[in-house]
Amino acid sequence: MLFSSVPFLFYFLPAVLLVYFLVPKRAKNGVLLLSSLVFYGWGEPRYLPVMLVSILQGYIFGRLIERFRDTRRVKLFLVLSVLLSLGTLAYFKYADFMIANLNALTGLSVPLLRLALPVGISFYTFQTISYTIDVYRGNVKAERNFINFAAYVTLFPQLVAGPIVRYGTVAAELKERTVSFQRFSRGAVRFCIGLGKKVLLANSLASLVKLYDSATGHTVLMAWAAAIAIPLQIYFDFSGYSDMAIGLGDIFGFSFPENFNYPMISKTATEFWRRWHMTLGTWFRDYIYFPMGGSRVKPARHILNLITVWFVTGMWHGAEYNFILWGLYYCVLLILEKFFYGKYLERSKILSHIYFAIITVCGFMLFHTEDLSLLPARLGEL
Repeated sequence: MLFSSVPFLFYFLPAVLLVYFLVPKRAKNGVLLLSSLVFYGWGEPRYLPVMLVSILQGYIFGRLIERFRDTRRVKLFLVLSVLLSLGTLAYFKYADFMIANLNALTGLSVPLLRLALPVGISFYTFQTISYTIDVYRGNVKAERNFINFAAYVTLFPQLVAGPIVRYGTVAAELKERTVSFQRFSRGAVRFCIGLGKKVLLANSLASLVKLYDSATGHTVLMAWAAAIAIPLQIYFDFSGYSDMAIGLGDIFGFSFPENFNYPMISKTATEFWRRWHMTLGTWFRDYIYFPMGGSRVKPARHILNLITVWFVTGMWHGAEYNFILWGLYYCVLLILEKFFYGKYLERSKILSHIYFAIITVCGFMLFHTEDLSLLPARLGEL
């Protein structure tokens, strides 16, 4: 169920809002949980058990980690929780990718599983992982109320496309939050802005991109129009969903973190990734990059840390080689900017904006082109 769809806008959301504002405070999380499960299971009810298992294991291991914090078993509980989360994600998202590569390398004919990707699995998996790690680190206390924890994991406003909401961000609001006309109106305005981005801008640009993909030959004008439309379509689609999620969060009394900060006005790749999908970037920073040593290591190890993080970033976006190469593409740019020419870009706004335009067009053309054999020709048309 899409936020911009008729069933969501005219049936699901009004019904949820009516019930949510009628029930007493103690029942609001239960309403959110049930409505989120309906939202999640709308198109794929068979995958509801996957989400329920993720909720259950996160809740149980969170409690066990807190209870046995001063024992040797605490690391075992953390590792088991993370492995269960990553294992489930890998099975649904990367199994066919790995089987296809195994077949290509060995000549085998192992049949593909052809699994549908459960809605929101990347987001609720990362939220569950961050929760158990934060409990292990002592940053948050384990949630004792199962309904509250389940509502946190399943919150439908941010389930489809983020932002990635950490438990510590909404822990207090899960127990006590302010629902007011001011927050409702502010959230409604933000939701409408996001809806406009999605329907009026992203969908219109998507039509142009679809025309470009289906054409057998491209003029220079069409190639450049598509090269500009692709990053804008992805941005307005993604940021539109984030705006709608943040707006819905306000309506229900939650303060979700911002996910985009005008990334297209950036001057470098480094600045771009401080502005683009910020909750994902900070997640990788806090749970992968910093634990590996971050930048407080020798240059060679620092570069290895960056390569690891950006390889995982590419993989997170999808089980295709273009996503992996896209992540490594930005890794190379970040390394070059940090160690070589970044200081020169800072001296000239004109040069830096031209540079950013070129790397963005190339980067998102790579992101968009699943068939890598088409990429040289597409870039050559520009």
